[in-house]
Amino acid sequence: MDLESAREDTVVAVAAAGTAVAATVLTELVLGLETPLVVRAVPLVVYLSYRLSRKGGPYGSWDTPSAWAVVAVASGVATVAFAVV
Repeated sequence: MDLESAREDTVVAVAAAGTAVAATVLTELVLGLETPLVVRAVPLVVYLSYRLSRKGGPYGSWDTPSAWAVVAVASGVATVAFAVV
């Protein structure tokens, strides 16, 4: 793994982990809602999908670390919306 690949992986990992922590803090501590771990871990599933899809093949124009980070954040926002509703 070269340095650029590690940097890209770190961007997606930080986005997914930060979103998972923020969603947990927001739903459990701020809003006082009880949400299952499976629901709170959805951004981490996005990161796992990113890691498992990186096999070195040709990637499409949308298959970038930035796009995966946006998907991780969007999944965290959707998780909070699901918990509120």
